[in-house]
Amino acid sequence: MGLHHDEVEQEIEAWFFDKYIPHWMSVGSGRSKEGPEFILEYWGTPMFASGTGWINRWLMTDDDVVEFLKYNHEALKGSDYHHTVVPDKRVHVYNDNSASIEVIWSRRKEDETELERVAVNFLCARVDGKWKALGIVGRDTTKDTLEEAWEEELLDTSANLRAESM
Repeated sequence: MGLHHDEVEQEIEAWFFDKYIPHWMSVGSGRSKEGPEFILEYWGTPMFASGTGWINRWLMTDDDVVEFLKYNHEALKGSDYHHTVVPDKRVHVYNDNSASIEVIWSRRKEDETELERVAVNFLCARVDGKWKALGIVGRDTTKDTLEEAWEEELLDTSANLRAESM
């Protein structure tokens, strides 16, 4: 007999919000001396990544996934990134081994100055007994709720922290 919906939801929320996000912030802000390879504990391969105006491709190898994270972290570190606030979140459990997590990332400096705001959807699956993100899609936003963010007109990203292509 499989897990109940509530058990899976609690498990994936704990993995994502209590383990993944603090680890990502620690490395992304430079407080941790770990390299970007830590992400392979949380992201699987192949993984599809699509973001507003700068990436839309399959990351086929572990090296591709690590480079994608490194690229994200370098832009943030160069802007004095310190932490991420989550103004809105949603978890959808599909079955015992798959779920999606939607969040709005408000990435900030230590003084709470916002560097970027992005609505992101993570498609997650239990792989070899561990949760992994297998797809990440997102878009820049100015909104505080996911409902508003997904309905919002696409933003001009020419002033985005990230370069035009990876």
